[in-house]
Parts: sequence; structure tokens; C-alpha cells
Amino acid sequence: MTPSHGTLFIISAPSGAGKTSLVNALVGSVDNLKVSVSHTTRPRRPGENHEVDYHFVAEERFQELVTHGAFLEYANVFGFHYGTARDTVMRELRQGCDVLLEIDWQGARQIRSLMPEAVSIFIVPPSLEELERRLRLRDSDNEETIRRRMREATAEISHYDEYHYLVFNDDFHRALADLQAIVRASRLLLGAQQGRLARQILNLVAPDGPV
Repeated sequence: MTPSHGTLFIISAPSGAGKTSLVNALVGSVDNLKVSVSHTTRPRRPGENHEVDYHFVAEERFQELVTHGAFLEYANVFGFHYGTARDTVMRELRQGCDVLLEIDWQGARQIRSLMPEAVSIFIVPPSLEELERRLRLRDSDNEETIRRRMREATAEISHYDEYHYLVFNDDFHRALADLQAIVRASRLLLGAQQGRLARQILNLVAPDGPV
């Protein structure tokens, strides 16, 4: 029987699509699912905590980690670097925990090339007008930054067809239910069930032990 091994989930979305809120609600409602804490060179925002929201590091330290192959993926987003720690993710997966990555399309493409079994999900907002409204409601970006985020959003959304699942976030509770359904369905796939139910399956197919 296949040993238990967690599933790697990828979630991408343009800034303001509601990804972080949905991910927090998803992890809070599904057991044995962890969010990988990324490294980033961007400044810490008010209310963010080091090693909880991100591992905040200097550019020089980030490049050292790149040189040593510490990242499964890394990308430049809005002028700052983001990366996913290889050792942490692989350790959680080996222990049978499902891991969720919040990364952009560049990182998602890198992960899929390394781990084609990963389950990828793209979240889209109802419209660009609604996306802009949400960005303005955050009241954390100036006008130039909002315009840049809107340009980047269009570019990000253009990669939606590279993903396995598309979740339309026009209603938070429905979008959350869709994400929960994707996780549950992935856990019911043959490969996942063979690992989790190895003993039970063995008792069913060979109740008297090895012939």
C-alpha cells in the first residue's frame, strides 16, 4: 500500500479578489490543512506578524536562500520577492498534512513543473469594477499603487486557464464552500485514499493475511 502523503494545493488570485480571507476561512474549517508561510522582501504592513503572515527578510538574505536552493518557487511581485521554503513544505507533506500555497501564477507554474500532482485553484472576482472597489476599501494603497494593481490583475487573470479549478468569488460563503468541496474531493482520490486507508483496504482485500 502507498504510505500516507499530503496533497499540495495552490491558490492564486489577483490582489483584492478575496484570496486571503477565503484561505483563512478554509484552513479554519478543514482539519489537517496548513498554509505555507512564504518569505518576502516587502515591508511588513500594520497588523502583520513575522513568521505568522510572512517570513520578512532583507533582499540580501533572500538571494542567499535562492543561491542555496531553499525555495520550491520564487517570484518578483510588485517589485518585491516572494518564495516558498522547500524543506518546510516537503516535511509537512511527508507527515501526511495537506499544504496550501498562496502564490501568483509565476510561482504556480514553477510548482506544477516540479510537482505535477499539485492541485491548483484560481479565484476570480465578479468584475474589474468590483475588484477596484475592494482595493479602495482597504485604504492601504495610494492612487498610483491601485492603478498598478489593476494592471497587474488583468495580467494575472489571463493565466486562469493554467489551473485545475476556477472559483468565482461573487459570494464569499459560496466561494468558501467551493474550496471546501475541492479539498474534500481531492482527499477522496484513489492515491490519497490508498495512503490514508492502507490498513483498512489491506484487511478487505486480504483478510487472512498474505497468501
